[in-house]
Amino acid sequence: MKHLVLGGVRSGKSAFAQEQVAASGKPVCYVATSQVWDDMADRIRQHKDNRPSEWQLIEEPLALASVLNSLNSPYQAVIVECFTLWITNLLCLEDETRLQEEKQALLKAVEAFEGDLVLVSSEVGLGIMPMNALARRFGDEAGAMNQALAKLTDRVTFVAAGLPLPLKS
Repeated sequence: MKHLVLGGVRSGKSAFAQEQVAASGKPVCYVATSQVWDDMADRIRQHKDNRPSEWQLIEEPLALASVLNSLNSPYQAVIVECFTLWITNLLCLEDETRLQEEKQALLKAVEAFEGDLVLVSSEVGLGIMPMNALARRFGDEAGAMNQALAKLTDRVTFVAAGLPLPLKS
């Protein structure tokens, strides 16, 4: 089962996604894309504290396809959090070729994944139009990635105020 979980900041999407992957009954690998910037250390610690200690952790800010390919097994459950941070990491490299290569490789890895896969991403299209080029580019890239992932997954759930709203099942 491949499941995309979308929501805004502090919407409850992480907790919901963790419940979904835990329900698989399979060994879980949590793939974190966040890098420690400004106040992110506290958020990262909170996320770690809220996960079962037996879950494997892989921290990978850029090469997600490589990680997913290495974990690809029908006996494995994987949660990836979060795609909008991953897009941010790639955009900050200012390497258009790498951005395009990583995105294409990631979509192929998701399509080929045989285990249970829960993908977490922020929904960025509900706010006002950003005022600068980088922010607009981020919204474009994140929105396009969310749409591509939604096509490749069996389920899509939007979470708001801790409440899941199925969009695709």
